[in-house]
Amino acid sequence: MKIPSGVHPVLAESAEAAWTAYRDAMARYSREERLSTSGIGGDGTPTYFLDEVVERPVLEVFENHGVNVLSEEIGWIDRGSSETIVVDPLDGTANAAAGVPLACFCAARVVDGVAVEGLALWLDGNRIWWAKNDTTIKKTTTKRATLDGAAVSMLRPRPETFDAWCRVARRIDRVRVLGSSVLEACLVADGAIDAFCDAGGDIHRIVDLAAVDLIVKAAGGVLIDLHGRALTFEPDLSLRWSGIVAATPQLAEELRSELLRSN
Repeated sequence: MKIPSGVHPVLAESAEAAWTAYRDAMARYSREERLSTSGIGGDGTPTYFLDEVVERPVLEVFENHGVNVLSEEIGWIDRGSSETIVVDPLDGTANAAAGVPLACFCAARVVDGVAVEGLALWLDGNRIWWAKNDTTIKKTTTKRATLDGAAVSMLRPRPETFDAWCRVARRIDRVRVLGSSVLEACLVADGAIDAFCDAGGDIHRIVDLAAVDLIVKAAGGVLIDLHGRALTFEPDLSLRWSGIVAATPQLAEELRSELLRSN
């Protein structure tokens, strides 16, 4: 794994720490050990053993740099800094714990309430996506503007989102459920798929969206919320969004309209 030159040290070091811990854990622990849970995380959902193993060295990096932390597992750590790292050390934990190689590290630097830099690392694929808020836009998305015939990743359908999920699935050409919001958003940035969404379950937290918002915008794409809610960096993991990531604003709005349409 090679971190691009220019990445802020706190992001570079934390990504390296996550990658090393992840690789070690996958080799050291059994599937059953990785899938075991150890309590409730800062986001109110169960914490896997693997989450803790990967998060621990990442938090040490942030402590060494003296920055605040908002993390999916530990929650909010206030060090009185003007800089906060919004991080999900292991997005796609259920995949990783089971041995499915679709999981990511992602982190964003937020300075005085403004997201200035984001990095995502595919832990098995050795792919890195990186962007800053002043990065010159280089359009690498598919530039698709219409939903019919598109390739779209979606979170798995839930009872409350099933109808909306199926409406979208009937209109598109390819549907994928990969189990890692960060990876799926980055694939939109790459032009591998046209869009990715939560069909209305309010599953996304700011730790899922902060870094990829910068990455997708730098690729010429967009990230919006299904219900028009702006991203905020308040230290509150109870805040939720239904993120829509798309190659173009037109596709994002058409996808949003279809998800909100009544049967």
